[in-house]
Amino acid sequence: MNNVYDNILGLIGNTPMVKLNKVTNSIPAKVFAKLESCNPGHSTKDRIALHIIEDAEQKGLLQPGSVIVETTSGNTGFSVAMVSIVKGYDCVLAVSDKTKPEKIAYLKALGAKVYICPANVPADDPRSYYEVAKRIARETPNSIYINQYFNELNIDAHYLTTGPEIWEQTEGRITHLFGCTGTGGTLSGSAKFLKEKNPNIKIIGVDADGSILKGFHETGTINPLDIKPYQIEGMGKNLIPAALLFDQVDEFVRVNDEMSAYRTREIALKEAIMGGYTSGAVTQGLLQYANSHPISEDDVIVLIYPDHGSRYITKVYSDQWMAEQGFVNNCVHNYDEVFGTEYID
Repeated sequence: MNNVYDNILGLIGNTPMVKLNKVTNSIPAKVFAKLESCNPGHSTKDRIALHIIEDAEQKGLLQPGSVIVETTSGNTGFSVAMVSIVKGYDCVLAVSDKTKPEKIAYLKALGAKVYICPANVPADDPRSYYEVAKRIARETPNSIYINQYFNELNIDAHYLTTGPEIWEQTEGRITHLFGCTGTGGTLSGSAKFLKEKNPNIKIIGVDADGSILKGFHETGTINPLDIKPYQIEGMGKNLIPAALLFDQVDEFVRVNDEMSAYRTREIALKEAIMGGYTSGAVTQGLLQYANSHPISEDDVIVLIYPDHGSRYITKVYSDQWMAEQGFVNNCVHNYDEVFGTEYID
């Protein structure tokens, strides 16, 4: 039977690519979005969860009843929980308190035990979600810690799948790849494969305003002044993840919460693509990059859209949330006309 699978894990990978026609119409190049929301767990993190867990199985590190522990801002947790269900493992997740309640509810619906940790503490603070996950893994018999930030298999998953898919889908004509950087695995693995095919492909990392990654790439040092709170989930870091191969990235662009939020809403309105907050961020990164770099009509640009907008309905897609952030009054559009709601008495 065609297109029939033994279980949901068979749907991971081979995600489609869609041409953007309106939000990037100021750019002469062809621009495509790689829709990782079409994975069964609705994000690119399905790829690493499956790859890392199956690698652990092959090494004999997992047996029936094993516990899988991970640090997550949401998406990796969904993916790890999904794979754990199918393969018969328990799942324990440490998340930051920036994670929205609906995401936590989703994780619990998939059977995960969730620990909520403060976001605005140093990475080595025992209360941070990094340290909490490590402690749980140490104290839990028959467990493994995924450790996506420092696990080279994070890179390998995308080197083996995402990069080849992009190369094949663009028939080798890709000139630029843009991706948001959190753990860095998606961009690094894809970049490593694509650079081997054509070292002239430009790899552009998109970092959050409030993160240290762009500054570290440019100076080789961490500037504590770069660190400040921000709202975009799943990108940016206050530590240097080993899964981010800085030597594979040509340049970083830093984007802020506000413009990334508007861009996310605009993608839905103009392209009918319900992308997550990072989809707006990576699109904003391209638009900023285009202001200072030559781009021609012969260029082929790929943006990785990491996840689905359904996970941000009470955040970036919420008029109330936008107003609470102060974004409405500063909106580049007429907010009432573009995003508004009319009430009939």
